[in-house]
Amino acid sequence: MSRDPNPFDEMDVNPFATSAASGSNSRLPTLASKAFGFGNKNDATVDIPLDTVNDAKKREKELATWEENLKRREMDIKRREDALTRAGVTIEEKNWPPFFPIIHHDIAKEIPVHAQRLQYLAFASWLGILLCLSWNVIAVIVCWIKGGGVKIFFLAIIYALLGCPLSYVLWYRPLYRAMRTDSALKFGWFFLFYLIHVGFCILAAIAPPIVFHGKSLTGILAAIDTFSDHALVGRVYMYFRGHE
Repeated sequence: MSRDPNPFDEMDVNPFATSAASGSNSRLPTLASKAFGFGNKNDATVDIPLDTVNDAKKREKELATWEENLKRREMDIKRREDALTRAGVTIEEKNWPPFFPIIHHDIAKEIPVHAQRLQYLAFASWLGILLCLSWNVIAVIVCWIKGGGVKIFFLAIIYALLGCPLSYVLWYRPLYRAMRTDSALKFGWFFLFYLIHVGFCILAAIAPPIVFHGKSLTGILAAIDTFSDHALVGRVYMYFRGHE
């Protein structure tokens, strides 16, 4: 039979072993702290200023607000474009001339195939009047240098500044839109002002002095009158008439 241990029995306890163990255990935190650098006075500390954190949060809020405003503006623009599209209003992007776009012009994409040839002819006619008015300014400048007077130069500038945009607004753009939309009203507008344009070209080709002051237009009569005084100026005037 097993016998219960006597609680009054003396236990063999080595006090030196206990103290040694306790001493070794007590030294572990100290060694660990020294090994890893915890609690030393020379430890490096990282201080993060609160102002930097606040500025970062403020910038994030401003960026989020800016993105929200941008999205709202994009939605407003898209809503307006959709409303214009439903109303039948088309937004025309300026694409001509390529080096400095001032008008919208795309015959190949917007004009029906059967009407493109006629539209190209009308476009060539419009470019022709631009060229003629520009050459008229050059010819009048030559005449002015030879003693023709400054008044004819200013009149030639007025013809060019008014003739180029008015020819586009009054007859070429109505024809372009009429070809694109097949509008009878725009066709009627084009025929009316194109007849006026043809009449102006006939008068400019003749250039009677009773209508146009002096030699402000390089017409046939002005060229004949200039030949007697300056052959060079007369040749320039006749060259302009031959290319009109």
